[in-house]
Amino acid sequence: MEYVDETAAKIMVAARPGDSIRRIAQKIDGSYSWVYDWIERLEDAGFIRREDGVYIENYAVRDRYYDLVAAISRAVPPSIDDGYVIPHFAGMPFAYTKIDGVYVWTHGGYQIARGHDDYPIFIQVADRDVEQWTAFFDEFGIPSRIEERPDATDYDATVSYVLFPTSGEITREWVDGNPVIPLDEAIEHMLEYRVNYEPALEMIADEYDRDIDASHEDPRLNA
Repeated sequence: MEYVDETAAKIMVAARPGDSIRRIAQKIDGSYSWVYDWIERLEDAGFIRREDGVYIENYAVRDRYYDLVAAISRAVPPSIDDGYVIPHFAGMPFAYTKIDGVYVWTHGGYQIARGHDDYPIFIQVADRDVEQWTAFFDEFGIPSRIEERPDATDYDATVSYVLFPTSGEITREWVDGNPVIPLDEAIEHMLEYRVNYEPALEMIADEYDRDIDASHEDPRLNA
């Protein structure tokens, strides 16, 4: 029973072929040292191997960990932090988009239009995978909708997912271990809804040296 552990389960479920230990740690929101320690133990047990990255060696064990994580999610609604971990368990490509595109690119520094009791997470997915994504979230007991927020009055969970299907390939970049739409797409979304994102545009312009005319200072203060 020494391997019945939350970190061990998340590693086994989130790891994708060739992932670095650092990427896995970021995916599951764990400390590098603790994840490194668990990967050594899982390797000694023959569950994974390390060879220019991490690879699952025993998929039967991996599947049991998956069942365990899904069962816990159904019994205890996931926290907001868990909400950013769970999509990594699906094994399908995705990218954080819309509000979450901004949230990820600002390293969690800009938040808008959601609260602690109603927290939709916005992800871009492939058209061909929509039914699988819906089934995946159903298995974890988490509400999901296509291109619209689930009604918070219809469920007890804090976290929900809004899926934005795309017919093309998902182009994504990795920021702090999270797959996210390209920065230019995130900026385009912010400019479209500029009144909501002016402070975020200023943050993006400063950090990524982008030529964006953005300032949320009140001009009356300089009058």
